[in-house]
Amino acid sequence: MINALRGMKDILPPQNEKFEYFIKNASRIAKNYGFEYIETPILEETVLFKRSVGESSDIVGKEMYEFVDKGGNNVCLRPEGTAGVVRCFVQNKFDRIGSVKRFFYYGPMFRYERPQKGRLREFHQFGVECFGEDSPFEDVNIILMLKDILDFFGIKYTLKINSLGCDKCLPPFRDNLVKFLTDIEDGLCDDCKRRIKTNPIRVFDCKNKNCQNLLKDAPRLGSMLCDECFESFEFVKKTLDSLAVPYEVDSNLVRGLDYYTKTAFEFVSGDIGAQNAVAGGGRYDKLVEFLGGRATAGIGFAIGIERLLDLIEPDKIEKDGYYMGALDENALSIIFKIGYKKRKKEKVEIAYKTKSLKAHLKAADKKGVRYCAVIGENEINEGKVWVKDLLKKEEYSIDIDKFSE
Repeated sequence: MINALRGMKDILPPQNEKFEYFIKNASRIAKNYGFEYIETPILEETVLFKRSVGESSDIVGKEMYEFVDKGGNNVCLRPEGTAGVVRCFVQNKFDRIGSVKRFFYYGPMFRYERPQKGRLREFHQFGVECFGEDSPFEDVNIILMLKDILDFFGIKYTLKINSLGCDKCLPPFRDNLVKFLTDIEDGLCDDCKRRIKTNPIRVFDCKNKNCQNLLKDAPRLGSMLCDECFESFEFVKKTLDSLAVPYEVDSNLVRGLDYYTKTAFEFVSGDIGAQNAVAGGGRYDKLVEFLGGRATAGIGFAIGIERLLDLIEPDKIEKDGYYMGALDENALSIIFKIGYKKRKKEKVEIAYKTKSLKAHLKAADKKGVRYCAVIGENEINEGKVWVKDLLKKEEYSIDIDKFSE
């Protein structure tokens, strides 16, 4: 027997219903905010992620599915979505147009890491990216969209925000931090020792308890922000306050990727175990330029879909569609023809064998549809279809022609 690879799982009922339900409604909310769907390749050049995500990140250092293809190209399965969308943005010369572009996407990502609850080697993300808008209003706009998505699905969360500074305030802070880390280097884990030379700010993302204790007295970027970053972050906080959106300022929040600047945020939930971040994102105003495009502001977020599915209650999924069945042999061909016409506009499940009404109703309920429609001898004689609304618990008869239309 051949099994799925470790950390890669099939999406089967009832999870598939939750998955489709999530994609449908998250996409609808993104469109309400003026975002358009985009799809990028699963396979990209490895250098794309090394340049964008950063050599110091665990993704590049340990987790990428990287290989040389038959054409001698160094490629990898995408570990995250932003870099590919930025590559697409630059390749299609959208950076030269000068107008604001807003995209949303969803699909599989791949990271070679130890599988555990909430963390798989193949997982799915829903993300959005906005290019060309440097106003802090857009920072709040992106946070609000993510909030609306989580609220729609009834996900309980805490919003955490921070500012990661810019090219003006980050270098002097980094120098101070390196001095502090050098003094305590012997007590740090190997990853944090490596980060001192690559990207020291990433030490705040370390989950090692000993490192966290040693970092309690470390300098914090918040006290060293330049005027522009300080004012931008204050604007984000005040706007969230004015909208009565609760949040926590978390000076340890740095995100796991190297490209973030200024506003960073995460939505965390206490209902999913140790891997409690369900979504997050922030600004990356230098990434487009870094990947060969013209200087363009950027901001976005990504949601780990698998982490949310366990939090979506089945009764929140909207029932729709029809189950159609025959009560006797003479009705089978009629049911089949009507079902074919009905499928032009509706989801229809057709039973090919005759059953009792009770058995059809039970089957329809298992299928998760809203309506059960059946035809028996009486319905044939009257030219009717008997229908029961399983949600409202109402039943009625309707002319066959009218039902088909």
